[in-house]
Amino acid sequence: MGDPRHLLGRAAEDAAARLLERSGLRIVARNVKMRQGEIDLVCRDREVWVFVEVKCRHERWDDGPAAAVSWWKRRRLIRLAQHYLKWMHIADAHCRFDVVAVTPRGDGRFEIRHIPAAFDATGVV
Repeated sequence: MGDPRHLLGRAAEDAAARLLERSGLRIVARNVKMRQGEIDLVCRDREVWVFVEVKCRHERWDDGPAAAVSWWKRRRLIRLAQHYLKWMHIADAHCRFDVVAVTPRGDGRFEIRHIPAAFDATGVV
């Protein structure tokens, strides 16, 4: 049996991917690992490349999952997206950065909130 946190994170990411697919997004890649870090989900919303950070936190914690996406995390995701697009030879891409906040409930289900365009690359270098 694996680490319970890893298993919970994987289940939350699976639930997030299902929600995004039901919302019309196409999952292009999952858990894209690069030297600088990892992108949870890379999706397409028609012509827009969508880079998704999935955050899972228990409801007993003070802040919700979306609050865990700090300025540093946003900056890193933007840089990872730039590396991904360069690696895939994708030029002049329209991009969006979404957050999917996942809160586990006591009955084994998740409360999931999709925050489209949660942040952008403006002012982040």
